Order: sequence, then structure tokens, then C-alpha cells
Amino acid sequence: MENGLYKADFYRWTVEQSELLRSIEFEGLDAKNLAEEISSLGRHERRELRNHFNVLIGHLLKWYLLPKEHSKLWQVTIDSERREIHWILRDSPSLKDQLKEIITDSYEAAVYLVILETSIDPKELPKDCPYTVEEILDLKFPSNIDEEFE
Repeated sequence: MENGLYKADFYRWTVEQSELLRSIEFEGLDAKNLAEEISSLGRHERRELRNHFNVLIGHLLKWYLLPKEHSKLWQVTIDSERREIHWILRDSPSLKDQLKEIITDSYEAAVYLVILETSIDPKELPKDCPYTVEEILDLKFPSNIDEEFE
């Protein structure tokens, strides 16, 4: 069963295994630090997911706010970031339960990237993420994204 969870949901496996290791003591086994290392693997998965959302949301904001500056690179970045997110969620489906929180955390970084990369006045940017989880993950959102550079 443990091997099944390891393959089906890596993040959840790291959480459960680190908790189990913390509850046992074997002579010579540094269970506390070993559990912490396993737990850090799960945090790494979550951080990686957040980083992909940072870039994806930033590019979606630029796509909407700067329609005359659309580029093939933006289109490719949006697509590739979404695909990376989908792969992480396939390997660690329990992270889906945390997407709203991750997106909220990512939005601040996404806004910062937009401010650094463009001349957009920060006051023009929405205070909160204007996209739903479903829109952000939808490979066809925004509706014209696939048509722009055909």
C-alpha cells in the first residue's frame, strides 16, 4: 500500500511518512531529522508548484493588460507552465486541495514580475487574482490564445 501511495501521490506520501517516522525511535536511526528531510521533499513539491503559478499568472496578466504586445514567447510560456503544473498535480494529486491558497500566495509574486517586466502602473493591477483555478489550468484560456500565432 505504501508503495502505491508513493506512486499515486508523492506529496501525500511525504506527509504521511514523515509523520510516521516522527512517531518511532529505532536505535541509531535519526528518525526526527530523517522525517524532517522527507517532509522537506513534500514542501519542495509545493514550492515548485507555486513557482510555476507565479510565472503563469504573471503571463496571463500581461496577456490581458498588454494585448498589443502579445508574443509567441508569452503563448509558449503560458502553455508550458500549465503543462508543468498539470504534471506536478498528476504526480501529487493531494496538492489540488491547496490550489486556492497556492494561487493566492503566487499572485503577489506574479504581480511583482509584471511590474518588473512591463511599464504597467501597479495601480492598474487587480488587488486579488482575477482568474479562477479552472481558468488558470485551462489549456484553452484565454479563448484566443491558440489562434493568435497560427
